[in-house]
Amino acid sequence: MTDPSSRMPSASQPPCGPAVRIKGRAAEALGLGRMRLRVTAAVFVAAFAAVAGRLVDVTLFHAAGEPAAAALAAPVMETVSRGEIVDRNGMLLATSLPTASLFADAPLVPDVEEAVLRLNSVLPEADPQAVRAALETGRRFVWLHRGLTPAEHHDVNALGIPGFGFEDEERRYYPAGALTAHVVGFTDIDGHGLAGIERRFEDQLVAGESVALSLDMRAQAVVRDAVQAAVDEFSAIGGIGVVTRVRTGEVLAMVSLPDFDPYTAGEAPEDSRFNRAVLGVYEMGSTFKVFNTAMTLDYGVAGLTDGYDATHPLRFGRFTISDYHGRGRWLTVSEIFMYSSNIGSARMARAVGTERQREFLERLGLTRGSPIELPEVGWPMVPDPWREINTMTISFGHGLAVSPMQLVSAMGAVVGDGIYRAPTLLDRADEGSVPGVRVMSEETSRQMRWLMRLVVEEGTGRRADAPGYMVGGKTGTAEKAVGRGYDGNALLSSFIAAFPIDRPEYVVLVMLDEPQLPRSEGRPTGGRVAAPVVREIVERLGPLFGIRPIQGPLPDIREAGLDGAPGAVGQLASFRTAQ
Repeated sequence: MTDPSSRMPSASQPPCGPAVRIKGRAAEALGLGRMRLRVTAAVFVAAFAAVAGRLVDVTLFHAAGEPAAAALAAPVMETVSRGEIVDRNGMLLATSLPTASLFADAPLVPDVEEAVLRLNSVLPEADPQAVRAALETGRRFVWLHRGLTPAEHHDVNALGIPGFGFEDEERRYYPAGALTAHVVGFTDIDGHGLAGIERRFEDQLVAGESVALSLDMRAQAVVRDAVQAAVDEFSAIGGIGVVTRVRTGEVLAMVSLPDFDPYTAGEAPEDSRFNRAVLGVYEMGSTFKVFNTAMTLDYGVAGLTDGYDATHPLRFGRFTISDYHGRGRWLTVSEIFMYSSNIGSARMARAVGTERQREFLERLGLTRGSPIELPEVGWPMVPDPWREINTMTISFGHGLAVSPMQLVSAMGAVVGDGIYRAPTLLDRADEGSVPGVRVMSEETSRQMRWLMRLVVEEGTGRRADAPGYMVGGKTGTAEKAVGRGYDGNALLSSFIAAFPIDRPEYVVLVMLDEPQLPRSEGRPTGGRVAAPVVREIVERLGPLFGIRPIQGPLPDIREAGLDGAPGAVGQLASFRTAQ
């Protein structure tokens, strides 16, 4: 038998058997594998080093406008989109959509000149010089173009340029474009509000809250079309159109011409970006006679049939006040308003007195800035000191400059039963009649509505008479101030109206800045150039707002008065007969 101990390995023999030497192809394969492992490890080390370098660069050296380093270090959070802006019917006026922005890791771009040329071939709006300068900085992150469209994103990506990348962002879109630019405003490239509602409600919009405006895009389009046509026809340098609801103060339309494209607001001329409706302040001319007459009636200084001497121009110191088309006789308060007499208006204001005039205009909001929800609001130019001569000139709209929005709001109080309601660009559609502040009696308001209808029936506003609708209003033709005087050839021609004047629902204002007419056709007065625009707007908005036109002849205001207010009409007829 064999001794079991003979099977145990000896001390000189390893337990695993004799050593094996690898030779030939096996040895070559093992060496190649080891080399590959070393190369792979080196690649991973380089990749991690690049990531670490990028983190340091972004954390310590990133430029303004680049993604914040905190975003890399902090947990990923859901981005809140900027809130939308809509009109009263839910029509979209401003929204944010996802987009891509092009950046470059400059050191990774192999050929700067080739990259610039290739990018310009698919993105011509990207400034080649700016792109070249950005790539030559050698920075690890430089913006090349923000807010690409999907098509642009695809085309740039297809170029396959090393070092180019895309960052997910949002871009602000304005479906109505220039139509609402002055109201809605615009944002910068990073989505921060710079003007209009975008700026005024920045905090709400950034938090993702939407803003519903009182604007009615249908009315906005109607007003802009009508005012633009008048600007073109009369070669005016600008135009304004405003429509408000009497019972709520809501602004349904606000147009300022010229306007601008919100996408290229920074390139627009300053005159185009200027919101004439709220930021501009102007001496309004004879539209101010509405407030002068209401003041005289409300203080009880005179009645509709009381008269003032307008036979000759009124001289006060070195000043002379005259009428454009003087009647050369005594005029009743009604006639002073209907024929737009400066002489009669000045005498009425003088009878009321300076202190009471100032107090009355303060109640109407004409001595302070409009509370409208826009950051661009002009402050009225109020005389200081407020002398007796100022009292007389203010009576016919010179010596006190206000914004068109202030004029419209004050008119809303005059025709709206004497209640002042602050103007608003926010939707109050569900609030019915909004409470306000009483600034004059209901009786004064009724008398003023009657007088405004008289202006359209028999006075300077005949061209504003819209068939089927009871329109009442007042013309205004103001010479623009130049230095210490006035330029008789530079006019602000306007017409302000309310309809239906028997129960007013809407106020409409149209103003043309420096309209022109051939000399043979006379002066481009408010009655000549602005009143017809109001008529067109009323004819188009009436059906839109559900107001049925009256079939057949309109009620004769001289027989019926307004809201059943008798007396004044018959008294006026008797007074005229006596004269």
